[in-house]
Parts: sequence; C-alpha cells; structure tokens
Amino acid sequence: MGNIFTSAYEKTPHLTVIDNRNQPVRTIQYYRSPDTLNETDERITYMRFNARSHLTESTDPRLFALQKNDTTTKANTTWITSLIGDVLSIDSVDAGRAVALNDCAGRPAFNISTEGLIRTWQYEDASLPGRLLTITEQAPNEQARITERFIWAGNSQAETNQNLAGRCVRHFDTAGLIQTNQFALTGVALSTSRRLLAGEVDADWQTDDQQQLSQEEFFTHTLPDATGTIVAMTDAVGNQQLQTYDRTGQLKGCWLTLTDGSTQTIIAAVVYSANGQKLSEEHGNGVVTTYLYEPETQRLIGIKAERPPGHVKGALLLQDLRYEYDPVGNIIRATNNAEATRYWRNQQVVPENSYRYDSLYQLINTTGREMANAAQQTSALPDFSTFDNATYTQYTRRYTYDRAGNLTKIQHTAPASGNNYTTLLTVSDRSNRAVLDSLTENPSQVDEYFTAGGCQKQLLPGQPLTWTARGELQKVTLIARSDEADDDERYRYDASGQRILKILTQKTSGIMQTQRVIYLPGLELHSNNTEIRHVITVGFAGTTQARVLHWENTQPSGISNNQVRYSYNNLIDSSALEVDSTGELISQEEFYPYGGTAIFAARSQLEADYKTLRYSGKERDATGLYYYGHRYYQPWAGRWLSTDPQGVIDGLNLYRMCRNNPISYFDDSGGESIPLVIHFAWEGKNIPTEALSNILFIKDFNPEFEVNIWTSRPMSIHATLDKMQHSETSAYEKYLARNYAQTINIQDTGTLYADLQKNHPQAKRLEALYHREISGVYRNYAAASDITRAALMFEKGGIYMDTDVIPANDLDTLAEVIGGAEHEGFLHAKTPKGTSNAVLASIRHSKKSSEFLEAIIKSTEALESIRPQASWTTKRSLMDENALIGRLKGTMMTTGPSVLAQLKLAGNQANMIPESIFFRRNATNTPLQKDELTSEQSLSDVVFRGLVPGFDARGVWAKARRLRRDSI
Repeated sequence: MGNIFTSAYEKTPHLTVIDNRNQPVRTIQYYRSPDTLNETDERITYMRFNARSHLTESTDPRLFALQKNDTTTKANTTWITSLIGDVLSIDSVDAGRAVALNDCAGRPAFNISTEGLIRTWQYEDASLPGRLLTITEQAPNEQARITERFIWAGNSQAETNQNLAGRCVRHFDTAGLIQTNQFALTGVALSTSRRLLAGEVDADWQTDDQQQLSQEEFFTHTLPDATGTIVAMTDAVGNQQLQTYDRTGQLKGCWLTLTDGSTQTIIAAVVYSANGQKLSEEHGNGVVTTYLYEPETQRLIGIKAERPPGHVKGALLLQDLRYEYDPVGNIIRATNNAEATRYWRNQQVVPENSYRYDSLYQLINTTGREMANAAQQTSALPDFSTFDNATYTQYTRRYTYDRAGNLTKIQHTAPASGNNYTTLLTVSDRSNRAVLDSLTENPSQVDEYFTAGGCQKQLLPGQPLTWTARGELQKVTLIARSDEADDDERYRYDASGQRILKILTQKTSGIMQTQRVIYLPGLELHSNNTEIRHVITVGFAGTTQARVLHWENTQPSGISNNQVRYSYNNLIDSSALEVDSTGELISQEEFYPYGGTAIFAARSQLEADYKTLRYSGKERDATGLYYYGHRYYQPWAGRWLSTDPQGVIDGLNLYRMCRNNPISYFDDSGGESIPLVIHFAWEGKNIPTEALSNILFIKDFNPEFEVNIWTSRPMSIHATLDKMQHSETSAYEKYLARNYAQTINIQDTGTLYADLQKNHPQAKRLEALYHREISGVYRNYAAASDITRAALMFEKGGIYMDTDVIPANDLDTLAEVIGGAEHEGFLHAKTPKGTSNAVLASIRHSKKSSEFLEAIIKSTEALESIRPQASWTTKRSLMDENALIGRLKGTMMTTGPSVLAQLKLAGNQANMIPESIFFRRNATNTPLQKDELTSEQSLSDVVFRGLVPGFDARGVWAKARRLRRDSI
C-alpha cells in the first residue's frame, strides 16, 4: 500500500448540481496530484436541458472555462431532439455533425454521417413484413452506391428443409458476400460461406449479380448442442475445433483436429470453485495456470503459469504475477515472482511495476523495467534480444493531462542507460483533437490534421492516412515515393465494421513484396509472394490464448510446422509469454502502461517475427498501430486514431484511452464501456408505491446515473407518481415523488423494439414474444419484462435492476465493478443458491447480450418442440408451482434466470455482480416507514429499516412477493 497517498484524495468529492427541475446542470470534480498536494483544481462540467428536459449541450471543464472569455467556443457536444426525445442531430467538436431520421415505423431511413456520407435504407412494402432490402450510400462528390443488399429466403420445400424460411440467406456487403446455407432449430447458423470482392474495388450491389466477387469461397460449419452452444466448428480449410462443457455450462476441454487428421489437446482440464470462479486450467502442453483471488473483494490478485512436477521437461515456474490494489480498485503494484532481480551498472532491476494516480484516478507515474538498449518509443518495435543476452534497466514515466483529460506530455527517464526523453502532444484549442508536436506545435492548426469526422490524417510526418466515408481506416502510407509504388498497408471491412482483409505492400531488397491476410472465423489466411500460412485461433481459456501456425508451403527452417503457441497474458490480456506445445518458452514481452514494448526477448529471431498479438491481446500492424476491432490505437501517443464510435458513452473526450487509467481498465474493441444508466421494466397494473419508491431512492444517492422505466403503459407509472405526490400517509413517498419524479425517464417500449430492429436480426421475433406476453387472457407480465430486459441489455446497454432491488446507498461499488478490466462486457448477479437476473449490466451491442437475447428465443422454441404451445397457453394454464411447464417453471425456463446459464459466464468471476451491495424486502419484512420524516431521520433510516442484504432467497422467482405476484 506504499503507493497510496491518502492526502491527495482527501476532500476531493464528486458533486452534482441539480436545478429546480431536478436536472443535473453541473458536475464538479476536484483535481489534486500527489506531487502538488497544496494545489486543488475545481473542474466544472456544464450541461444544458431544453424545456422538455432533454439534454441539449455538454461542455467539459477546459472548454467551459474558455467559454467565459471566448463566446465562440462551442460545447463538446450539442444535441437536437424530437418532441419525444429522439436524437435527430449530434454536433461534436471532436467527431463533427451527424443527422439521423427514422421513418414512421421507427426504422432508420436517412442519415448524414460526420464525414458527409448520405445513407438511406430501403424496406419491403407495407403489405410485406417490412424487412430491410438495401442500404444506399453516397460519399461527397461521388455517385450513390448500393453498399448492402439483403436476400431473404422464401418458403419452398428446399428452404424449409434447411430451416431457412424467412431468414436472410445472402448479405452482399462492403467486403463481398456472406451466405447462410443452413440453420439449426435453435437459430444457430450451421453453414456459412464468405466470398470477397475481387480486387480492391468498392462495393456497388445494384443487383445481386456476383460478377464482382472472387471465385474463392470460404465455408465455415458449426455444430451446436440442444441449448444452442457451439460444441464443434470446422473452419474454411477443414480444421475442426471441439469443446466440452460441464453440467453448469462451463468449459471443460478443447481439442483441435488439423486437416491431416492429427488431434492436439489445447485445454486439458479446468477447475472451478463452488461459486464458479476459475481456479486452475491445464493446457495441452502440460502447463498449469492457477488463479488467486482476494477473499474480501474477490479481485484477481495472482496469475501463475508453471510446468508442474512430473512434467516431461521438468518443473519450471514460467510466470507468477501478483497484483496489489488501492481501496477503490486501482492497481498500485504488479510483480512477477517468477523473474529474478537483476543488476546492471550498479542498479537493482526488480521485476515489478508500480503505479500512482491523481484524485481523478488518472495514471500519473509509473516505474518498471525496459531493455537496456531501448531508445525513444516510436511506432517501431525495439531491437530483438535472446533470453541469454537480454539486459534490463529501470525506467520511470510521468504523465501529464489537461483539464479535459488529454494526455499532453510523457516524460521518460532511465538514468542507467541514458534513455531520457519527453514526448509532447499539441491539443486543439477548440476540441480534444491532438497530434504529436512533430506535426505541429500550434493549437489553432491541430484541427487541420483531422477529417470533418475526427479521423487523424497523418500518423507521423510523411505518413498520410486515408479513410473511407464510413470513417474506417483504409490505407496507411508508410513510405511515399514519387517515382515508384509506395510502401503502404490497406484494409477492407465488412458491414459491421470488422476488418476482414489486410494487404501490406513494401519494397524489400529492391523487390516489391505483397502480404495478404484474410480474417475468417477461427482462422487467418496469410500469404505473400512465396509463402502460404494458416494461423488457427483456438478456444480461449481465461488469460490464455492459443494459436497454431501451419505452412502450406515454404516452411521456414528453424520452426516446426503446426507449431502451437500458447500466449499467457496479464490482467489486461497483454501477451506476456509465448510457450510451445512442449512447455518450452518461445518469447517474453512486457509493455509500457499505454502500450508499446518495453521488453522483448525470444529464443530466436525467426520465432519472434511470427508474434502478432501483443498489448491488450490485440494485433500489432506494420504501422505500429494496434487494431481493436472498432478503432486503431497509437501507443506512443496514448490516444485513439479516431473518435469513439459509441459517442460520449465513456465521457466527453472521444480520444481518451481507458479514462487515462490503462492499468485498471481495459477496452476490448476500441469503443466499449458500460454506460452509467439504470433501466427498469414494468408491465401490467399500476406499479406499487414500494417499487417506485425503490427507483426514486436511487436518484437521491446517485444523481449522476440516468434512470429509465420502460413500459407499454406510461399511465401505470404516472398514476402511482400522482398517488405518492399527494400521499397523506407517507411523508417518505411524498418526499421522493415531489423531489425526484422529474429526474427519471418514463420510456415507451415501442421505441426500444423499433431501435432493436435496426441492429439485431432476431428483433422481430423477440418483439412478437413481447407483445404476446402483454396481451390476451394468457398474458404474462413477468415474462414480458424479462424480454424487455434482454432487449435493453443489447440495444441500450447499461444496468438493469428489478423493481424490488434496493442498492446500498451510492452505487460507487457497482460502478467500480462494471468499469473493471476483466469482465467480458456482460455481468450478472450470482447468489449462493444460483444465478439471478435481478441485476444485469452490459456494454451496448455486446456479444453476450446478443447471446442472451437469442437464448430467450431458443429456449422458447425448445419448449415448444417438446409440447406445442407449451411456452404460451400451457405455461399460463398450469398453476402448480411444481408442474414441469407451469407458471413459474415455464417462465423461468423460457425467459427467466435459467436462460443465463446458457451464456457460459460463470467461469469468470469478473462477470459477476456482488450480491452484497443490494438489499431486498419481502412479505415477512417490516413495511416501509409511514410516519412523518423528522429532522433526525435520513432517507436511509426509512428505506433500510427491516431490510435484509442480497436478492430474494433463491435468486429466482419461486417465492413471488407482492411486487411481482400480480405480474406472474
């Protein structure tokens, strides 16, 4: 705990100022650094709302201060909304201005992007289901092109035999064509194929003519079990991966069968604790990884990889990472006990990194070790060293930020080696755009180095960047030549924006060489002028990744064919060690906090050259950039190359990396964070006052959280609010209603499902289930709320809570959990008695939230296959709680907590929300205090009287309480 300077954090609260409509119009933070304890900077973020309480402006502390002296300074973000609050236009000083209009059905119809790209959507006629047919795009000064075309299956016998009826079977997109040939009954695609565009032409699908496509077709086949979980996959060249799971749905083992018929064990065994934490895993090379957790907080404090006694190569400790945290969860020290302390030039070099933070928890100081021959960090890798010749030295880095969170200075010192330098960045005086000072030192010129949409136009001096109209990086020119071809790297993306093709052209020994990489499910196809290589990506296991290198021809001498490379990672998934199939070490790498290689040693230069996954487990390109899936990251500058595609979801600074805390936080795709928004769902009768009181109480302690109640009957909420505002029996309820009624948003579920249709192929099916559950004599409001819960987690992201859940005062602990580095973007509550869906949290459009949504559909269809109408009339007709398909069990099986078991989340403790930060009330508890509030009573005195910690007794619905009984 030696790195905790408590005086830096004393009297630095985070304050929210509320206006007379209970809207948060200011947030105030107090900045103090451990290096300047006598200086405290008050930082004010400004928000403005219109007459309908819709947010219209947000301004960060830096620009807010500038506005006082310069009225031309714009707010960071300005929104124009419709009368019901839909955002019609966003104007960002970082990302530019965008306009989006929907049709009368709530579907996207017309869009102008920040880069000036005009996009229109075309749908089926009103007499048909209204499915999407084409998307047309027109870039500035160009002709319009149909960039996406959707072909839907009919109802022929051949199509129904493959379960294709009514599904999209061919999707022509910006990369080519992806075709689905067969579906399982659970909705899982069994056979898909991908064809790429021939050459490097732009997609224009005026018809479904396939002349634009290359002849090569890549097939992927999957085999799901009865729950829809993939247990086998055959990639495009015929390699097959197999996975097995235990009865709780957790991964047990993984095997790979290559095209030559040889089978290799990748994951031999996994051991879990009683509550689902992964304790150890054994891999096919005999290496065992064990995990250690802090008992009080369940934070991961140890990751150890070793060859155990009896290993054919002998026992050896390969990695033993230990982590220390401060009270709020920031990592303050990371030590590798597998490494010995070294000495160089009378200096002790300890295998340890230390970290210090300011009062805003931004990383300001770090110490560690680097190669003794290291130079100033650039886009290039440091020189390679063998294990025996590796020499290390200590370094210190200091980071400086401006009042908007822009990294402006990196001071690096390594006294023993003399590697001392300072990296400076110039920030625009009108936005958060910034570049290295080698490009410009004039803040007023910075915006000239960015496109209208906020994409950087130069990487380094003499290295221009080319972007598509969609805001995707298209080309990086590494070396420009006037008399012959440039050295460059080019990229192509699919409709979702994921990279599917990379082409590197460079002059080597006087000859232009071209290297291509095609990215397919579980497989990368690498080729150049002489070599064809397959890289097979095998099942992931905790902090370990496995890749197999197979050469079709020109296998280099000094490296075996079908080499398995296990990557053992640290807490933020950076690849620290590579180990081969025999348990021998291939390479070792350590990184600076914001990325970039500090140490790199390997047993040979040849094997070192074939390492591609590095910092955060991401691929490093020839440009030196890391590819995160939605954005590219420049580690030498500690900034993203373009703005956050999710907008202000992670703050007003759209270029900031992991809130300037890259040690404790982890961005998996370049734009993901769980928003601090809490959602509730209510259907049926008027919401009980106890339930609505729970919701309003959240705003008393957590004004910074946005709170939404989603319902098809807004009057069911308004009626209870009116009742509480005029209550003559409960001063508590009256106080909450009168002070916080205007701070919550009552949202129509119709808009939610309309938005969902834009982004998920199963949206119409899910919406049909929802409408079935809220209407007719067999309606089931609890199931309807469950379905809305799944739709919210995918389409909106944020936090979902049941109305009978009461958080323990402020939600700082929950905010810490969802902001952690280790979770998979989807979190759920875990009780001693089982999985609960009472509280969920998710990144918007996360993979797991999509699986959750699809699992509800699969579970419903699976129950129907057992007995027609089982999930509908049968479920609602059988009252017996013990009936196999009764009210409770049927609902739990199809939409309730049982569905979560299909997501395979239990193996990662970071995916779990602690039950200890919530309370519950049931029929046996003391009722809410009805007396007058006195000056001695706080809201907490009233709310928590008679409550007990945790969720309901079983974490499920078996004992329905009054707040739920009407709906089940």
